[in-house]
Amino acid sequence: MRIARFAHPAGMSFGVVEGEAGAGPDALTVAEIDGHPFGQIRFTNQRWALADVRLLSPILPSKVVCVGRNYAEHAAELGNEVPAEPLIFLKPSTSVIGPRDAIRLPTQSKRVEHEAELAVVIGPPGARRADRAAAQRAIFGYTCANDVTARDLQRADGQFTRAKGFDSFCPLGPWIATGLDVGDVEVRCEVGETPQTADVRQLGRTRDMIFDVPTLISYISHVMTLLPGDVVLTGTPAGVGPLLAGDTVIVRIEGIGELDNPVVDLD
Repeated sequence: MRIARFAHPAGMSFGVVEGEAGAGPDALTVAEIDGHPFGQIRFTNQRWALADVRLLSPILPSKVVCVGRNYAEHAAELGNEVPAEPLIFLKPSTSVIGPRDAIRLPTQSKRVEHEAELAVVIGPPGARRADRAAAQRAIFGYTCANDVTARDLQRADGQFTRAKGFDSFCPLGPWIATGLDVGDVEVRCEVGETPQTADVRQLGRTRDMIFDVPTLISYISHVMTLLPGDVVLTGTPAGVGPLLAGDTVIVRIEGIGELDNPVVDLD
């Protein structure tokens, strides 16, 4: 199931995206559900063509918990060792944007980079001191993410809060895919002036994660309680690179879909 959050003429709703996987927006519809998708799914009988609505970030998390250096080649490309246990940090909820929302380049940074990542959406009842089995049960679904990073500020500060925390630095979308096996799926990032002219920057597979998804959720839940709707970013493969005003950055994850965002100057 693909669950989207979207804006339509009457307001904002959650809905189930209907149509063949991989089909363009003109071939897809979204069926509105009554209330929140964490409960029993009940349809309202309202449907729209996907092309006639605006997709929003599929969830509004209380927190975004990120994992650094979870692919060995990415750790190496930045001159870092592979961590002995998950390296976690936070992005604020205010950094979250949705599909086609603009990534805004802050004036404080001269080097902003993309990081394509598989994102995990936590469902009821959440996770607190969870073992692997409970961690697996806490997964509601998955979406695409871009852990946008001001690399020069990350190096200058020696920690990640400012570099990762700017408004617009956490695109999520296009929807939440449920019932998906993410043990070995492709994670891809393309950057260019248009989606049609974008070049592949990152290309990896989740099988190369150092710590798999249940391990990450269990580890994090022994530090902080994961609430329903929270999002965990699972790390990025090698190939990170700069974003410039005028670029479009596209994150594609096999079995989920694609997340595209334009890049603009802040002013």
